[in-house]
Amino acid sequence: MGRVTVRERILRIRDGAADERADTLVAEEPLEIRMNGRPLTVTMRTPGHDFDLAAGFLVSEGVITGPDQIATIRYCAGATDDGSNTYNVLDVVLAPGVAVPEASLERNFYTTSSCGVCGKASLEAVTTVAHWSVAEDAPLFEVPVLSRMPDRLREAQRVFDRTGGLHAAGLFTPEGELLCVREDVGRHNAVDKLVGWALREDRLPLRGSALMVSGRASFELAQKALMAGIPMLAAVSAPSSLAVELAADSGLSLVGFLRGASMNVYAGRHRITLETASTTPMAAPG
Repeated sequence: MGRVTVRERILRIRDGAADERADTLVAEEPLEIRMNGRPLTVTMRTPGHDFDLAAGFLVSEGVITGPDQIATIRYCAGATDDGSNTYNVLDVVLAPGVAVPEASLERNFYTTSSCGVCGKASLEAVTTVAHWSVAEDAPLFEVPVLSRMPDRLREAQRVFDRTGGLHAAGLFTPEGELLCVREDVGRHNAVDKLVGWALREDRLPLRGSALMVSGRASFELAQKALMAGIPMLAAVSAPSSLAVELAADSGLSLVGFLRGASMNVYAGRHRITLETASTTPMAAPG
């Protein structure tokens, strides 16, 4: 298996004094995902939970919805000249009868660990491809529960403690129980790993849950939440305008700047109980 972290010699400067020491860095390596033996995409990721990453990616792309639709996932052997395995190439074999996506869906291009999908045309694509609707799923999340989620997620980031350089995605119940956490150098990969875990555990759709991410709430993260049937997305940083539009159109609850007792609710406020918080009516535009 690939290394999650690597050690490098660095020059550290503090208050005008310099010294050499070893530093722990998060590993970043390419992963080529093949489907039925055909190259599908390449993504830069942190090694670990690669099968979850591949499965979650296929859920996000609308290819599969259940674990029975995957026959096998395996690393491809002999990926180097000397025949050794780099564990950077894996093949997903779909179960008999599962439709292989059209050529237009196959993403035979380089995907960075932080890339996203842009364009308003994608809004319509998500609503037509999503297998589950979250609009009718109405779990209630109390403000104090939401307030504790960032700290619970941070406490579960084992690799972040050693590197300070990883994104995290956590799945929470309305009571604040952390069901699963995944880390990766790319925030989209972290979510795919979490969704892939849910698929392989036969938990999809993830009704009555909240997805908490350590960075910002991009359009693609909102898309991935919807594709997994998650009714709430919360982020410690800002959402994008397209993420807010997608959330409002699809019935997804979207919370940004979730830091302690402070948060902004951009969509789906009906899922948040406000007994411990007050609201101030918005002033009419001047």
